[in-house]
Amino acid sequence: MTDSAIKPLALVTGVGPGTGAAIVRRFAEGGYRVAMLARDAGRLASLEQEIPGSIAMPCDVSDAVALERAIRKVGDPKVVVHNAVGGAFGTFTQIEPETLQRNFEINTMALLHLARLTTPAMIAAGEGALIVTGNTSAQRGRAAFAGFAPTKAAQRILAESLARDLGPKGVHVAYLVIDAVIDVPWQRERLPDAADDFFTSPASIAGEVFHLAHQPRDAWSFLAEVRPFHEPW
Repeated sequence: MTDSAIKPLALVTGVGPGTGAAIVRRFAEGGYRVAMLARDAGRLASLEQEIPGSIAMPCDVSDAVALERAIRKVGDPKVVVHNAVGGAFGTFTQIEPETLQRNFEINTMALLHLARLTTPAMIAAGEGALIVTGNTSAQRGRAAFAGFAPTKAAQRILAESLARDLGPKGVHVAYLVIDAVIDVPWQRERLPDAADDFFTSPASIAGEVFHLAHQPRDAWSFLAEVRPFHEPW
C-alpha cells in the first residue's frame, strides 16, 4: 500500500492563488492528501504538480450535480474546508438580483450540499471536521454589500445549525471569520501604501483553519476570528 493510499483526505473548495492554495499547502504539510476544487483547471493543474499528493478536481461548486460527481471521484474526506466564495460590491439598487442568487448558491447552498455529501461518512467513522471560511459580512450588512453579506450571514447560520446537529455525532463544524485584508497581489495593488502588517497572510489563515480542524474533542470552537493586531473592531 502506498503512502498516499493511507493518508487521510482533505477536500478544499475555492482553491485560488491566495487563501485556498495556502490551505492546501498546510494540509499537505500536515500529512493529508488534498482534493482541490475550483473552476480554474489550469491553476489546479499547476498546484497538483507543485504539491505532493494533491488532486486537481475542476468544479463549479454552485453546480450541485458537478459537486456530487467530484466528491464521488475523490472519495470520503476526513476534513472539508469550504473556502469558495461568491462576492459583489453594490447597494441593493445597484446589484442585479441574479448576483445575490449566484452568491447564495456558492456561499450557502454549496455548504449544504457539501455537508450532505461528506458528513455521513464522518459520522460513520466517528470523527471528521467541516470548516467554513467567512468574513465580517457574515456579521453585519453594510450598504455596499447587499449582494454579498446576506449570503455570508446565511452561511454562518447554516454552519451553526450543522454544528449543533453534527457535534454530538463526532463531527466538528467551525466557522472562521476573517476580519482582515488578505495579502494577495490585487490587494497590494489596491493599497500600495499599506504597511506589510496591515495585511493578513494566507499562510496565517491556513494555519488557523488547520488548527480548528484538529482541536481536541473536549475544547471545540464554533465561531473563531482572525485579524491583524492593530485592526479596529
